[in-house]
Amino acid sequence: MSSTELVDLIAALKSGTLGLDEVAQRFRQRIWPRATPPAPQNAAERAAQWDPPPHVAGSIDDLTAAYDCGDLTWAQYRTLAEAVADSINAECEAIEHGLGTETSE
Repeated sequence: MSSTELVDLIAALKSGTLGLDEVAQRFRQRIWPRATPPAPQNAAERAAQWDPPPHVAGSIDDLTAAYDCGDLTWAQYRTLAEAVADSINAECEAIEHGLGTETSE
C-alpha cells in the first residue's frame, strides 16, 4: 500500500465511504515501513538523534499527520494505530519463526 492509498483510505473513512473496522482490517493486512531510525552506532549518529526524523511516506507518519490535521478523531486514530501495531507485531513474529511476510496486499 502506497502513501496515496493510505491517504485515500483515511479520506474514505472521513467521508463515510468505508467504515472504521474495514480500514483497520486493511491496515492489519499490510507491511508498514518503519518510521523509526536505527539505533546510533557512533557519536555523530547520537548527536543527529536530536534532529527530528524525516517523514516516511506510507508509514504511521501518514496516520499521525491525518490525526494532526483533524482528519481523524482520537478514537479513530487509536483504533488505526492499534491495527498498525498488530500488523508490525505479526510481521515480527513471522520473521522470528521463519514464516516470511505474506501479510502484505
